[in-house]
Amino acid sequence: MPRIESKVRTLVSKDDGMREAVETVLDQADDGEVRWLDVKGDLTSGQWGRLIEKEILVEGEEGFQLADAEATREGLEPASSTTTSGSASSASTSDSDDESSWSTYDKGAAVVTLGLFVGYSWKPLRDVIGTTMDVALGPLGEMLPFYAVVMILALATGLYSTLLQANLMDMDKMSAYQERMKDIQERRKEAKEAGDDAALDAIQEEQMDAMGDQLGMFKEQFRPMVWIMFLTIPVFLWMYWAIGVGQNATAHVPLDPLVLPLRGQVAWTESVIGPIQAWIVWYFLCSMGFTQIIRKSLNIDISPTTS
Repeated sequence: MPRIESKVRTLVSKDDGMREAVETVLDQADDGEVRWLDVKGDLTSGQWGRLIEKEILVEGEEGFQLADAEATREGLEPASSTTTSGSASSASTSDSDDESSWSTYDKGAAVVTLGLFVGYSWKPLRDVIGTTMDVALGPLGEMLPFYAVVMILALATGLYSTLLQANLMDMDKMSAYQERMKDIQERRKEAKEAGDDAALDAIQEEQMDAMGDQLGMFKEQFRPMVWIMFLTIPVFLWMYWAIGVGQNATAHVPLDPLVLPLRGQVAWTESVIGPIQAWIVWYFLCSMGFTQIIRKSLNIDISPTTS
């Protein structure tokens, strides 16, 4: 894999300590998989995290394994003069790609989602989206009472939200980020208790370097949220339109009074928790309940785990 070779070459060229780290992992991986506990005394958590972040190490059955051991070894060898510039360019492009797992479609969805937010405050856009969505959702509203329609929408949004989070978030990478930060915190606590100022300074520098991991975690978490909002905002705007939320707005569906737990019978647009209206409370109660049932039924866990 040429990309693995260029990634290794870039890492060792920027940090002399990474060469020893890669060599240590290569030695350990000769026997199969390598775990953090096997190399903890020879590698820093920062070096371990970089190898996973750049996908030089990938998840195995019980630990991690090299994505391509031969390409990793080649990356440690000096590059020839005729290929140095090309390799550097390739590595630069590779690093740029790796720093963001967002595709062009993800970025496009984010732009459209920002535009959809305008519909919450601008009635003409809300009316356009509402009438468009009513082509598909209108027949449902004619067959069922509106509280049941909201329940079905909550079930649908809960289902695709769970599936999007499970498929678009890289749990291995998230776990690696969390494991690295946990290790840094533990070593910082030990160094502070021992009064080792030199170790504290080194850990402080490593912690600053790990700030990039925090950004990586945020990007991994926000990626599925973009698609969830991209699909959910039009549903919400249709409910706005159907119920008649806002000034000078009229309802477009028959609305019987809604019965909420601990509150009793209320109007759909009545404020029940501060400024939060009854229809939003009903939607979120249904959504939270259905989402938990879906996750349990499909055995989906979107929480990253650390060893």
